[in-house]
Amino acid sequence: MLTTQDEIREILAENGRLAVPVTTLDDNADLFAAGLDSLAIVNVLMTLEERFEIELPDEMLQRRSFSSIATITSVVSDLVERAPNT
Repeated sequence: MLTTQDEIREILAENGRLAVPVTTLDDNADLFAAGLDSLAIVNVLMTLEERFEIELPDEMLQRRSFSSIATITSVVSDLVERAPNT
């Protein structure tokens, strides 16, 4: 079973349009330095929301929320924990 962080790495590999393989990045590496741009963020965001059945609130739609794999993992994990059980 994949961890949240593994799933986020998979999403970044598929949608992040990074200049380097996501497998070469440390969890705290700057994703923008690795090639993440605003268009890729939209694709990553949509995939995160679909995969984890969450919705990122407007206040989290900031560059810093997507700055690293660790940051994205933290944001997603927090939203998953706060999501109502259906």
